[in-house]
Amino acid sequence: MNTATGTRNGTDAMPSAAKKGSGSVVCVALRRLRRSLARFVLLAATPGIAGAATACAGGVARHPALFSTLWAGTAAEYRASTEQTYRSARQALDAALSDPTWTACVEQKGDAASRPPAVILDVDETVLDNAPFAARQLQAGASFGRPAFTLWVNEAQAPLVPGAAEFIRYARAKGVRVFFVTNRLAEEEEGTRKNLTRRGIPLETDRDTVLTRNERPDWTRDKSSRRRFVARDHRVLLLIGDDLNDFVPAMVPPAKRAELVRRYRDRWGTKWFLLPNPQYGSWQRALYGFQPGLSAPEKLRRMTSHLAEIAAK
Repeated sequence: MNTATGTRNGTDAMPSAAKKGSGSVVCVALRRLRRSLARFVLLAATPGIAGAATACAGGVARHPALFSTLWAGTAAEYRASTEQTYRSARQALDAALSDPTWTACVEQKGDAASRPPAVILDVDETVLDNAPFAARQLQAGASFGRPAFTLWVNEAQAPLVPGAAEFIRYARAKGVRVFFVTNRLAEEEEGTRKNLTRRGIPLETDRDTVLTRNERPDWTRDKSSRRRFVARDHRVLLLIGDDLNDFVPAMVPPAKRAELVRRYRDRWGTKWFLLPNPQYGSWQRALYGFQPGLSAPEKLRRMTSHLAEIAAK
């Protein structure tokens, strides 16, 4: 993550810890909840909340990435959800191959029936798991900034997301080309390729199937141009990612993002497959209006302002 821009691993990222005294999203929420509960003489009945609020006094416990990193790195539910998603994707792939009119890509134009089949996967938190990087930075109290992440990429040690390798092998065995469309930077492509290969995912040598951000002038954070690039010569059967932007342009406010999900409801679980990622993403930046120049306290203020909306549901 770039603490100045709010980005990490080319997508979106966990905000850096706020300045001392400002607290994290979790801590602010817990403090507000504690005050509210006290008014109703209920705090004594919620020792977990009280303890967590106390723990927010300093150190790792106050970092907004703590709980999401622990969940992604330890929860059996996380593994179950990724395995489930990829197993469903394998089943959908069979249906897609049998239907020559099938396409998953909104950028797909014209009759694509005669084009070779392909699938598009994101990389971070879709194929490669960066929880070890996040845990390491939390332990060290270190930055999640771009230089640190680039060093991690170049180590090429990220493990695979459970289920990813099996799906990729299954797709290739069916004659389906696998493209990796990632918002890792172009200068991080070599490390990314090395990591994929090291983890048992060999890459094609006669065609570039790892499409990174800024590799071409129009390949921006919005992945539409890269999906369009793939769809020009292939029939895109499935899209798999951990962020709404992996499926459709989604740099819009939360309400419009929710509308996008509703608009394409028939694609979820049939053509589009979403993996869980509570650590970072465009969902997070949407909460503060996609304004990377904001200070950490202002980002937190804008993000926590959404708690009232949630409480009112």
